[in-house]
Amino acid sequence: MTMQETVLDGSERAFHAEYLEMLGLVERLHRLLLDVIKDEFERLGVVEVNPVQGLLLFNIGENEVSAGELKSRGFYQGSNVSYNLKKLVEAGYMHHQRSDVDRRSVRVRLTEKGRRLRAVIAELFGRHAGLMHRKAVLDMAMLDGVGQGLRRTERFWLDQIRYIY
Repeated sequence: MTMQETVLDGSERAFHAEYLEMLGLVERLHRLLLDVIKDEFERLGVVEVNPVQGLLLFNIGENEVSAGELKSRGFYQGSNVSYNLKKLVEAGYMHHQRSDVDRRSVRVRLTEKGRRLRAVIAELFGRHAGLMHRKAVLDMAMLDGVGQGLRRTERFWLDQIRYIY
């Protein structure tokens, strides 16, 4: 028996197992979300934007943000934000402009081309939401419960990170 197992009682062990399952599910769902976007891009012949970049466009929407704000606002979860922004600017999906106040800071926003691709992704998500609702995959109460649990987990993890520093 490991040290962890001796500290946990029966209900804590069961919770621990379910928690680990949830962590794996969150990771798998994120990967599947990227696959869903990839399949839609392939169906439409979109080849110059990868799914991560597409999700970045979707999350930015009508906002104008700095590269640093992308992570703090939850618009981007990866580690290579500069690379993806550069590629999106080069492909004409985003405008970028240096801040007049701080020349090190760059603000980005979607171009018309970026807004059109964002609309494609929004339509995909809308189509999926409609299908899930009609097929009773999820209902409002289930969505609310999942959302509450994930937001609480997010707050807990943020508090853990802040506590460390």
